[in-house]
Amino acid sequence: MSLLTKPVKVAFVIPALNESEAISGVVMGVSFYGKAIVVDDGSTDETGKLARTAGAIVVTHDINYGYDTAIASGLARAIAEGFDIAITVDGDGQHDPLIIDSVLQEFREGADLIVGVRDKMQRVSEMLFGGITEIFWNISDPLCGMKGYRLSRLKAIGDLNSYLSIGTELTIRAARSKWEIRQVRVATYERKGISRFGSNFYANCLILRAMIFGLLWAKAYSSSENY
Repeated sequence: MSLLTKPVKVAFVIPALNESEAISGVVMGVSFYGKAIVVDDGSTDETGKLARTAGAIVVTHDINYGYDTAIASGLARAIAEGFDIAITVDGDGQHDPLIIDSVLQEFREGADLIVGVRDKMQRVSEMLFGGITEIFWNISDPLCGMKGYRLSRLKAIGDLNSYLSIGTELTIRAARSKWEIRQVRVATYERKGISRFGSNFYANCLILRAMIFGLLWAKAYSSSENY
């Protein structure tokens, strides 16, 4: 039965570290469309409590495991809860929830993966990574935090996060496996609170690491196809 002929269960996976300033608004913003799953990734403030009060399912990490592990935990919970679609949304309030209608429409039309394309990129490393994935796979913004996954596709994958860059890893896997990928424009707002990725230098290092591992994985995957 397709998404066109049955009610669709939609989860919003929201990784959050000390996002008490924004998390209630983020949860309420997506709740019109589906169920929020907030992964409280070792917060030392009231993030988890506020998310739960706003109506979210809360997955709690006792310590900070990092953004990618938080996303993996949220996707695993969405699969376990029987959702059909999972959409990842940042917990800092940067993503405009009005884009969700467009994302869901792409799924109704057969998409397996939705990749958001931000109206601006903040770092040179993001532009470099986006330029490379545009050339190889026609994907403009692999690092955008808003992505949508058809969960029946993810169930067939073993380790969702093998090199700690889950969003880019799954995007490259999807492109190499010929999933139906759509891109949607995403308006971004100024974040509330302090970035969990720290300084620009540290963030650029993480992005370059993700790019290198992603390209190496894609090369290995291509080699394995020859056997």
